Amino acid sequence: MNISTLDSEKLYNSFVSGAQEVIRNKNSLNEINVFPVADGDTGSNLSSTMHAIILEAKISESVKETMNSIADAALTGARGNSGIIIAQYINGIFLSLVDEETITIPSFAETVKNAVPYAYQAISNPVEGTIITVIREWADAVYSHKDLSASFSELFSKSLVTANKSLEATTSRLKVLQDSKVVDSGAKGFVYFLQGFATFLRTGKMDLEVSYEPEDFAFNEELIHSQGTIHHRYCTEALLSADAIDLEELKSELALYGDSLIVAGNNRKARIHIHANAPEQVFQVLRKKGVILQQKADDMIRQNESAFDRKYDIALITDSIADVPQTTLDRFQVHMLPLNLNFDNTSYLDKVTMTPELFYPLLEEAVEYPKSSQPNPVVVEKYLETVLSHYDQVIIVTVAKEQSGTYSVFRNAVAKKLHEGKKIAVIDSKRNSGAEGLLVLKTAEMIAAEIPFDDIVAEIERLRERTNIFVSVKNLKYMVRSGRLSKVSGMAAMSVNLKPVVSIDTEGKGSIAEKAFSEKGNDKKLFRLLEKVNAQQKISRYAIVHANNPEKAEAYRKRSVTLLGKEPEYIMNISTIVGMSAGVGTVAISYMCEEE
Repeated sequence: MNISTLDSEKLYNSFVSGAQEVIRNKNSLNEINVFPVADGDTGSNLSSTMHAIILEAKISESVKETMNSIADAALTGARGNSGIIIAQYINGIFLSLVDEETITIPSFAETVKNAVPYAYQAISNPVEGTIITVIREWADAVYSHKDLSASFSELFSKSLVTANKSLEATTSRLKVLQDSKVVDSGAKGFVYFLQGFATFLRTGKMDLEVSYEPEDFAFNEELIHSQGTIHHRYCTEALLSADAIDLEELKSELALYGDSLIVAGNNRKARIHIHANAPEQVFQVLRKKGVILQQKADDMIRQNESAFDRKYDIALITDSIADVPQTTLDRFQVHMLPLNLNFDNTSYLDKVTMTPELFYPLLEEAVEYPKSSQPNPVVVEKYLETVLSHYDQVIIVTVAKEQSGTYSVFRNAVAKKLHEGKKIAVIDSKRNSGAEGLLVLKTAEMIAAEIPFDDIVAEIERLRERTNIFVSVKNLKYMVRSGRLSKVSGMAAMSVNLKPVVSIDTEGKGSIAEKAFSEKGNDKKLFRLLEKVNAQQKISRYAIVHANNPEKAEAYRKRSVTLLGKEPEYIMNISTIVGMSAGVGTVAISYMCEEE
């Protein structure tokens, strides 16, 4: 087609065609992802960004309004380092675009060139030889050919020669790419986008299965990856909305918490990307700046291990309600899916973007009591798909289905993603907190001991009946506020100073194991219960968990050592989701009896 101007519809269709091409090549982009971190998700992140354009962008009467819709959709859906850079470049195109009825070749060239600084400004430390270089060199090529091209198709044909050369050069410009013999995955994703964009301009058609000759991208991309060093664990992202966002000020404040920082957007909406070791600190800054619309924090260490340094043939997945130390999760390469905690009109990620140390002091100030929610099915499906891309066998141990929909969400995800040759088991632990944590620990140990898959599943299903928890509830007001106890029953119980010992029944529901009317009496009855279990079944291991009460946890440790003759497996602060129901000050002992 001889297209010399772009109206709203042609502009929209060109972007959608480019987005489709990126999505089609998602897997190949994941395979060559080594920079800035070899976590194998560039294709997935770019695909997410492009899906948002396809689903959310709308055609308006003017090209400026249409471009605004595309830019807003890209910013909202942007994921990952490269996805946010592309989204910010698209945002720069919108901001640089002159509000005219159609876009001519000269005005398009001016716009894409003027948009480049917006992409650079969003990055705290731009690294040449990556996607940003390819964007800049392609935009310069477009500008240089604007007076020599009779149509947009001709303009893209000429400028894509430069884009491909720039892409090929990334291998030699960056050592990590040279060592792995690959091009920059984000840059290649951008070139795929340009290819798709050009396809519509050439054909005027959508949804074409575009095929490329091998020589189009023949850059010796043999997959020889290097794990490298990950200095900051979590790929942390957020979408922030406010009336007046100062992007430079925000970038300056967040720079203290990590690297690979990108702050893209405008004064109303900002997409943040940063690699951080403490994502919760990032979100404490953001919660004071506006409304956090979206957030994520991907564990790049676990992603990298899955792709390049797997210890075992079986992957183990659990949820964040399982209280087991991070050091244990790391030792056994356990995958932990954080559940959602809705607090202050924001959905945080349990133990990742909201930690117990931050949560419990804030809990006392909360006007509206926080609530938990089961994981989003789409998030779980993508999470499981990522793990399955590296493992043929997966065991999933979840919190009791009587307490959360997490088990059902995983079951449904497995039903959709059960590929040929994959073996997946979803186990309802029928427990929570430290009791679930002990079952996760046992599963991990059996995987490490190379016990057969089916034997592990059978043993954990046996042990869940011999694993439980005794919880010393200090104050019932938290159970009332969280809705776990009715106001009428709660007020009546508090009026007589009831301090129950809570446990879990055989189906996984919370139950009152003993009643006391003083803290001393509560402790006494809890240890009587523990002594009775030990006499009948012989406790083989135990753990102590608490809600910001290390002093009482230590007192429990001393009493437990005297009673059981052994140290606990671990002592730790409990999940914020468990803690908001049990309450600040709660201490619990979970135990496992392995022998019949």
